[in-house]
Amino acid sequence: MHDHTPDDDGYEWPTCVTPNCKRQLWVAEADRWACRPCEDSTGKRIIEIPALYAQLDTTAMLMKGASRIGGGTSGSRTAPIPPRLDVLNLVGPGGIAARLRDIEDAWRAALGWNIAPWRGNPAEAIPRHVGFLANNLLWACERYESVGQDIDDLRRLHAECAALAAGEKRPGRVQIGACPVRLDDGWCGTALTASTGSHRVHCGGCKARWEGLGEWRELRAAQEAVTAEQARQAVEQEEMAA
Repeated sequence: MHDHTPDDDGYEWPTCVTPNCKRQLWVAEADRWACRPCEDSTGKRIIEIPALYAQLDTTAMLMKGASRIGGGTSGSRTAPIPPRLDVLNLVGPGGIAARLRDIEDAWRAALGWNIAPWRGNPAEAIPRHVGFLANNLLWACERYESVGQDIDDLRRLHAECAALAAGEKRPGRVQIGACPVRLDDGWCGTALTASTGSHRVHCGGCKARWEGLGEWRELRAAQEAVTAEQARQAVEQEEMAA
């Protein structure tokens, strides 16, 4: 790729294509697009991503910051939809998995291969994307001219994940509202909590379970329905008393 020496007149010695690096390549690196230090640091970041995803994809991490039961002056027993949209943006379908997939697809296109065959939920796809990127990183650094932008994208993705994961100092629990399951004698009402180490919400009263974002939304909708019904009953009682 680069067959000149640093002493050639008028020749600009090649530099690493990574945006935040741009250091001059060693003579032994002159046939590469990205330097070896960038390759090494990127490889380390790639293999750390599945563990960071696992840290973020927990109920309590998504719910972190939700109102405590009875907190404030409203006395509300219902927690809001998880306020951590930054976490949801990473663990959801358009987050970590999609960003890794886009890089893999670009590399596959450059290699003349089919697009990434693994799709589906992020928990299944991320390890496969990571495996492909780790296995082909050396090729990309040596032969793929656009690798610099991908290295920078991976750096930013890793930094986002690490920053959010570091926000959870230690395992703990957050309160996320009352159980909305309807029993024969009314609603369950047991206080629900979420653990940083689990994807599940479990009611200790009626033994109901919720798992994953879809069921968490169902839980929230059910809690809102209970709140609306309680409000309606309160109004009816006031009208009867009047």
